[in-house]
Amino acid sequence: MDEALALFRQYLTAEKRASVHTQRAYLHDLEELRAFATKTLGHPPALDELDVVVCRSYLASLHGANDAVTIGRKLSSLRAFFRLAVRRRLVRSSPVAALRAPKRAKRLPMFLGKEDVGRLLDARGPRPDAGADQLALESALFEVIYGAGLRVSEACGLDVGDIEVDGGRAYVRVRQGKGRKDRYVMLSPALLETLRAYWPTVHAREWLFPGDLPGQPITRDAVGNACRKAHHLSDLAKPVTPHSLRHAFAVHLLEAGTDVRTIQLLLGHRSLATTAQYLRIATSTVCATASPFDLLPRPIPIEPPPKPPAHF
Repeated sequence: MDEALALFRQYLTAEKRASVHTQRAYLHDLEELRAFATKTLGHPPALDELDVVVCRSYLASLHGANDAVTIGRKLSSLRAFFRLAVRRRLVRSSPVAALRAPKRAKRLPMFLGKEDVGRLLDARGPRPDAGADQLALESALFEVIYGAGLRVSEACGLDVGDIEVDGGRAYVRVRQGKGRKDRYVMLSPALLETLRAYWPTVHAREWLFPGDLPGQPITRDAVGNACRKAHHLSDLAKPVTPHSLRHAFAVHLLEAGTDVRTIQLLLGHRSLATTAQYLRIATSTVCATASPFDLLPRPIPIEPPPKPPAHF
């Protein structure tokens, strides 16, 4: 199995060109499968010993401690691995080809209103664990995620040259976002002024949001830690992650009347159906729609005849 894992690692890097985060997740899932099979079989498994029974038992063991989304993602890792193994003729067929992920419960996601976003962005400290420069970086980073609707990895990967100003317009160039696609996103004048005030504070030379290690950008984990601290300071009761700001960007654009196709391009979604899901939580747009009940014809009420005078 070591040979197959090495080939899969090379495939993720050279052919699929997956991000480091995706590679780590895929390989972790496969190591988890190997550990389960070792415990079940009593010895480290050969590749051909990972049959349908073992894989099905592994996925069944995940129930309870993992939600349907996580189990579905792990099944996707196994499918990608065994597809490559079949192509390279390491196995005859994929043992997970016929397996199906559990159905996800369709619940309305929690999203931040405009006041919630304002409270989160204003919750900057002071904090004993961060100086003024660090707080300025975190504040500018969160404003970029919300103001441009970026994924966390996309915001972390911005360099100084990705902020482009052409005449009276400013843009954010997202290089190699999800799916290895470039795109442009608007940069509001207010956000541009924020970045102009922020830039000399940290003296960024390469990465717009530099990390603790010289020459490296800020990490996803560091952004998550900063978000948890801002969430605590904001006293918001709703659960908040950095990705919540991207969700809020989409919902607030919908509520402002922006069409779904434009939002799809801004978010970098491959499918319009993914973007259309935000319609489920754009309450001021959906719930403000006139009900057909209000359009039903109403009979003209018949006025009762006047009462005769009391002295008759």
